[in-house]
Amino acid sequence: MDPTFPSSAAPPAQDFAAGTLGARVAAALLKKIHADALAVGTRLPSEQAMAVHFQVSRNIVREAIALLKTDGILETRKGSGAFIRRLPGTGTDALTERSIESLLNLIEVRRGLEGETAALAAQRRTPAQLLDIERAMLRIEAAVANGQDGVEEDFRFHLSIAQATGNSAWPKLVEMFAGPIRSAVQVTRANEAQRADLAAQVLHEHRQILAAISAGSPEQARAAAIEHMQGAAERVRQADRAFWHGDGGALARRIGDAG
Repeated sequence: MDPTFPSSAAPPAQDFAAGTLGARVAAALLKKIHADALAVGTRLPSEQAMAVHFQVSRNIVREAIALLKTDGILETRKGSGAFIRRLPGTGTDALTERSIESLLNLIEVRRGLEGETAALAAQRRTPAQLLDIERAMLRIEAAVANGQDGVEEDFRFHLSIAQATGNSAWPKLVEMFAGPIRSAVQVTRANEAQRADLAAQVLHEHRQILAAISAGSPEQARAAAIEHMQGAAERVRQADRAFWHGDGGALARRIGDAG
C-alpha cells in the first residue's frame, strides 16, 4: 500500500520559498519530514502522490528527490520508491553549505571590485554621474520603504558607481557578473528583511559610500565599499538556521547551481 502524508493542506508551489521549483519542493519536503516526525527508513509516498500533495508535476518531484539524494537525506530503491536515509539535522544541509560558500566567494570578489570602482568614482565622477548615483540611492530607499526587496535598485546603485569611473571596462565587468550578483543580493536582502536593524545598517553602508564619492575621497570611498562587502559577508555568516532551511537556502542554491 502506498504511504501518504498525514492529512494537511499543502501550499501551492508558487507559495514555497524562492529558488528553482525543484529546490522549492525539496525545501517543502524537508519541512514535511520534520513536521510529521518521520523516522529514518520511512518510505515516502509515490511520486504521483507527492505531485498531487505539492501541486506540481512528477518531473519536479523527481528533481526535488534528486536534490535530497545528493545531500544524503533520501535514498531510492528500484521498484520501491524513496526512503528517508537520514533526518535533516539542526544545521544546514551539505548542498546549502556549498551554496553559502559560493555566496561568500562572490562577496569576496565583489569586495575588490566594489572597493576599486568606488575609489575611482570618487576621483573621476562628473556632476551628472554623481547625480545618477544619488538617484540610485533614492530608489533603494524608496524600494525599502515600500516593502520591496530592492534587489534591482541595489544592483543599479553599484553599476552607476562603476559607470562613474570613466572606464567602460568596469561597468562591463559588473554586468558580466549581473546574474550572480542579483542572486547574491536576493539572499542578503531576504536575510536583512528579517530584522529592521540589519536593513538600516545596509542603508547606512550605501549612504557612506555615496558620501565618500560625493566628497571626492578615494580612500574613504574604497574603505566604505569594502566595509559594505565585509558587512554583507558577516550578515550571511550570522544568519540563523531557520533562514537557511527556508528562503535563504533555496535562494543560495541558485548561486551554487550557477557556480
